[in-house]
Amino acid sequence: MWETLKTDWLCLDAELMPWSAKAQELLRRQYAAVGASARAAFRESLNGLSQAASQDPDISHLRDRVLERSALADGFVVAYRRYCWSVRSLDDLKLVPFHLLASEGRVHVDRDHLWHMQTLGSLCVADPRLLLLTKYHQVDLFDAVSQSKAIDWWCEHTERGGEGMVVKPVNFIAKGRRGIVQPSMKCRGREYLRIIYGPEYTLPRHLDRLRSRGLGRKRSLAQREFALGIEALERFVRREPLRRVHECVFGVLALESEPVDPRL
Repeated sequence: MWETLKTDWLCLDAELMPWSAKAQELLRRQYAAVGASARAAFRESLNGLSQAASQDPDISHLRDRVLERSALADGFVVAYRRYCWSVRSLDDLKLVPFHLLASEGRVHVDRDHLWHMQTLGSLCVADPRLLLLTKYHQVDLFDAVSQSKAIDWWCEHTERGGEGMVVKPVNFIAKGRRGIVQPSMKCRGREYLRIIYGPEYTLPRHLDRLRSRGLGRKRSLAQREFALGIEALERFVRREPLRRVHECVFGVLALESEPVDPRL
């Protein structure tokens, strides 16, 4: 790869796994704390309500409601634990690449996503101990069978505990009737979203609230950050002064600091 690209460095877009290795404080203070407190509270509540329901049948509906919420809390704990494993050395880490963003003298946004996945696939084969191949499927949006296969794959993947998938146009930068199309969209699984939105997000009253979200602001931020990121890479490979690269980087950081609906 070094010889083909005539480079001695690569800029990759990748995910470091497990995310517990880089988010121990978040795991301890937020996810684990919520799970532990919910389980403890529901355990005590169920003991008391079960005893009361044995004497007064009218309390049964309240016991059943708490039982349902207890099961959702258990699901929350199971969901976040899937993405955690012990890390004692570098051998316990996995790097999952999915974009070859740039190399010496070139930013690879003119290559389609198939090229990126195939190129990085050959890189992962060279070191499977550290690098984990990203699975992908090409979908024909005008073919119902192709769509059905992709949906089945997503369902099977998420039911096995997978986070979900990221949907992208084939071209790295795609244009539609209204300009540049959003470069990607995360389609997370039902149980992974329990980590994001909370143990009880699947209850009807919460789903109704989540469906009413406005996503325009989030989309706008994503597109501006994408454009600034590409511009930063272009300036870097042209060997412009670092202050010029940092202008774009600071622009992304400024956009990240803007308040966004936490439910997004």
